[in-house]
Amino acid sequence: MIFAKELGDTLRGALTDDQRVVLLGEDIADPYGGAFKVTRGLSTAFPQRVRTTPISEGAIAGVSAGLALAGYRPIAEVMFGDFLTLMFDQVVNHIAKYQKMYAEQATCPVIIRAATGGHRGYGPTHSQSLEKHFLGVPHLRVVAASLYHDPRVVFADFLGRDEPVLYVEHKLLYPQHVTPPVDGRVGDLIATSDNSPGALPTIRLSAVPAEDCTVTVLAYGYQATLAAQVIERLAVEEEIFAELVVPAQIAPMDWAPVERSVAVTGRLVTVEEGADGWSWGSEAASVISRKLFGKLRQPVDVVASEPTIIPSSKSKEAGVLVGSARIEAAVRAAAA
Repeated sequence: MIFAKELGDTLRGALTDDQRVVLLGEDIADPYGGAFKVTRGLSTAFPQRVRTTPISEGAIAGVSAGLALAGYRPIAEVMFGDFLTLMFDQVVNHIAKYQKMYAEQATCPVIIRAATGGHRGYGPTHSQSLEKHFLGVPHLRVVAASLYHDPRVVFADFLGRDEPVLYVEHKLLYPQHVTPPVDGRVGDLIATSDNSPGALPTIRLSAVPAEDCTVTVLAYGYQATLAAQVIERLAVEEEIFAELVVPAQIAPMDWAPVERSVAVTGRLVTVEEGADGWSWGSEAASVISRKLFGKLRQPVDVVASEPTIIPSSKSKEAGVLVGSARIEAAVRAAAA
């Protein structure tokens, strides 16, 4: 099933099963159905609970917060993740704080969906992966869509809890097929679901049994798809064996699956599309270096995009953003 369609069906199921669910966002109503067509058909089926908003991310955040405080379960779409900056104050200083600020007497379970990432030539203000700026915000969960995580499972988790969530959806995932593990496989790769109790699944992928791998690659979202292609190619063509660890929730992180993999391989490469510096990968390097200092054979390698603006030119954009070549080079260097 194509990811955009699967996500749309997931939202349809949520609207059907729970009368508290409300969808808000710019241009999400029919016939447009959102910039990436995820919500197509939903406003026709649920006209009172799927509402197009004015062009104001601040208003979307504020209305969503009010609805959540009143007992609804709002799901807010941000057309481009770059515009999360216009929600930042309300997310950090209000939505994420209310439950603890009022001693659990109020909850604000806003779910924010944001289309993020580049590689489409959309330029400096429509191509960014800004989720790193939300990592570490107390009481805010940050979850990344991937092809290996069933969105129905993910949204059931969101709607079953009272915490606010930022759900980042890389644009290049929308036209691709969701491939969660089936019978212990994803295509030709061995797949295992590994997570601590109560946490969203972390998927571990490898071409050979994990105990035979010499490098751990930690990646999320679209970068996990690129990394899976790289580890499969290196295994077949050069017998370089790496295990890919793909978390759904990237903050707060369930570090246990990562620790279990790195304890075997002794090497870790992190991959993300966000700009290099003060990043998710930097935090992973800090945590794993501290927890597994005696077992690491070399320093953790953090792979991220160049710390500059993203060009509109497709060729120049490719030089700034992390792609397969950069991931492959990092895995080769770690395995050497």
